[in-house]
Amino acid sequence: MANAAAYPPLASRKLIFSIQIMLRIIAIIGSAVAAFLMITNNDTEIVYGIQADARYSYDSSFRFFVLGNFMAVGVTILSLLLILVLACKPIQPNCYFFIFFLDLVMGYVLVAGCAAATAIGLLGKYGNEHTGWMAICNNFDKFCSRTTNAIATSYLSVICYVILILVTANESRN
Repeated sequence: MANAAAYPPLASRKLIFSIQIMLRIIAIIGSAVAAFLMITNNDTEIVYGIQADARYSYDSSFRFFVLGNFMAVGVTILSLLLILVLACKPIQPNCYFFIFFLDLVMGYVLVAGCAAATAIGLLGKYGNEHTGWMAICNNFDKFCSRTTNAIATSYLSVICYVILILVTANESRN
């Protein structure tokens, strides 16, 4: 009887697994789309009579953003497979703690990548008068638009990870 009380009802477990699977799939798609948008993002314009290129690879913050999204895709696929394998039997709380830890680390990596890309994106859009850095988005509109879309898509993955962290933390606690 004590063993039956340790595990939540089957309907509750199915709902939790369904939510996790849905959120992980959305996070995979969001991170993959964000990385793809940034990798394929380049723009060449004539600025003050000089041909200038804008590419994600020219800035370390954008490279970190892409790497963080690729890491999130890989780890999320692995955790999704782990969840699917473990869905057939009652899961021990220490196994949920491992999944919680993976989600927490990937959530931090995604937030750091999004924050770095957002900071550089805002600098590109508005410049910084105090340091003499000019805004470039008025010259590289296509590049800035795709960068904004990539960052927004990655923030969708961050939201999914925040919810996943709450779900898996609750499950590891039970």
